[in-house]
Amino acid sequence: MSARRKARKRALDVLFEADQRNLPVLEVLELRLENPGREAPLPDYSAQIVRGVVENSEGLDRAVSEASRGWSLDRMPAVDRAVLRIAAWEILHNPEVETAVAIDEAVELVADLSTDDSPSFVNGVLAAIADASG
Repeated sequence: MSARRKARKRALDVLFEADQRNLPVLEVLELRLENPGREAPLPDYSAQIVRGVVENSEGLDRAVSEASRGWSLDRMPAVDRAVLRIAAWEILHNPEVETAVAIDEAVELVADLSTDDSPSFVNGVLAAIADASG
């Protein structure tokens, strides 16, 4: 597994934990940075992703909502929601990551961690975000 793929997975863990525990995302991030538990220290790119998602949350959620055609964020599985936010941040705010890579990585994450329908759903939403962003 590549370093960036591991970092995305760890960022997903932070976002998912915050969502499930109903805690502020940055609070969970700081806890994981201070005490990673049995895991290796949180990669810098994981923290960059999480901070980027938080800083741009309104725009990311708007982009995901507009592209998801009838699926509200609350209706989506928590894993899908977190993965979509990560990939949308990479597509819209991180020029170091190619759009195709962000989409492929997101699809692989949900294929491993979410429902059978999630890969095609996530792929379609992210493709629409990419198309809308030019």
